[in-house]
Amino acid sequence: MTDAVDPGSTRAGAPAVVRLGDHAFDLSRRVAVMAIINRTPDSFYDRGRTDSLDAAVRAGAAAFDAGADLVDVGGVKFAPGPPVPVEEEIARVVPVVRELAPLGAVSVDTFHPEVARAAIDAGASVVNDTTGIHDPRMADVVADSTAAIVVAHSLAAPRTQLPLPHYDDVVAEVAVFLRQRVALAEERGIPRERIVVDPGHDLNKNTLQTLELTRRLDEVTDLGLPLLVALSNKDFVGESIGRDRDDRLAGSLAAAVYCVLHGARIVRVHNVRESIDAVRMVEAILGWREPVLLRHNLRPEGND
Repeated sequence: MTDAVDPGSTRAGAPAVVRLGDHAFDLSRRVAVMAIINRTPDSFYDRGRTDSLDAAVRAGAAAFDAGADLVDVGGVKFAPGPPVPVEEEIARVVPVVRELAPLGAVSVDTFHPEVARAAIDAGASVVNDTTGIHDPRMADVVADSTAAIVVAHSLAAPRTQLPLPHYDDVVAEVAVFLRQRVALAEERGIPRERIVVDPGHDLNKNTLQTLELTRRLDEVTDLGLPLLVALSNKDFVGESIGRDRDDRLAGSLAAAVYCVLHGARIVRVHNVRESIDAVRMVEAILGWREPVLLRHNLRPEGND
């Protein structure tokens, strides 16, 4: 069992401030919450509830109103399936990005450089590439902008299955992969202050591998970059506690809190309000923020 990192530290010289286009977040003593908006008819969790433009925009605006720091808009799910034409993906995500960008920092979840370029032009501040810069042109697109990039660990070609994934040491191999992909991003011109890493919970990993990755998350934090975790309602949560997809909130919050205490600074979530409450409570316990109210045992007796 590894020891938890000092949650107030920025391990290995990690940038305290991450720059996302016109937005900047000091993550040295704060956790950013990224809300998920899926404009897809077949997303694994919401199953198309935000597939329409109006529904996606409403959900994104509601997430910002609830206190989300970022909204991540996706037009194609990660899971294996038939390819979605680039033009169709652009048509799904760009109108949502354009509507939400005036409200706050917007991310686009894509592995296509053409989609990333169109989304950045529409106001996206972040490109969330769950394929770990599978196409090096993605780094060129981000470098030629002020947007940040999230580099996630996954091994299979986009939208294909990796049957029976095997790792000799899943954590060490994830760290090596991320280090190499970050080096590629920097070589292509993306400054370090605009790079975030994601260890890829459940992405080409089984539950035991994902639990090991979570348990030893501080070894990924040692890469010295802001760390995003995307674990909301995932299968490793459901399999760990025996809960179906719609009954994984408590398990997801527990996993998120554990990850924050081991160095995660951005959490990508479906359940925005509950996740914000969880991370703000952690911040208060750690002394990173003041309580919203101070009344208990501080008011004259009889005034409760």
